[in-house]
Amino acid sequence: MPSVGVGMLPGWPTARTEETPMTVPTRIRTSAKAVVLHEGSVLLTRNLWNGRECHFLPGGGQETGELLPDALRREVHEETGLTVRVGPLLWVLEGWTEDPGVLSQENFHRVEVVFLCTVDGSAELVGGTEQDIDQIGLDWIPLEKITSLQTLSPRYRAHMAPLVSGAVPRAAYLER
Repeated sequence: MPSVGVGMLPGWPTARTEETPMTVPTRIRTSAKAVVLHEGSVLLTRNLWNGRECHFLPGGGQETGELLPDALRREVHEETGLTVRVGPLLWVLEGWTEDPGVLSQENFHRVEVVFLCTVDGSAELVGGTEQDIDQIGLDWIPLEKITSLQTLSPRYRAHMAPLVSGAVPRAAYLER
């Protein structure tokens, strides 16, 4: 059985094996995430997750009838107060979570679609109107610090590494 869930979020299992089988997810949740660039920095939400501070990409769940770019613009604005221009697809990350209480009391199959974005208008971080319950702040992180930022998922750090030199990562499909 392939290994999934590897270090994506604090508190997630480090590997899935025959001895630790997955409970079948009860639904699929598609979300749009943003790598928002501005003046050599990337925007991350700062969250308190399982008692630990960590960083996530802004974005969130797609609603029925909503295109992913529209979901992304809405979610980024809700979490950060910023308006963004949605650019190219960077990667799709697929896996599942068995962490009741994250979004609901059920297990679910996750599909995260990550886009490169730029700020459209002011980049002043005023905060959004509907921040996630675990969100405690917003940070512009200099790109040169992304690959060593221990509070960000290793998968995200690795895939964002080309941005440090000004390159755009090649679109990829990643399994958790």
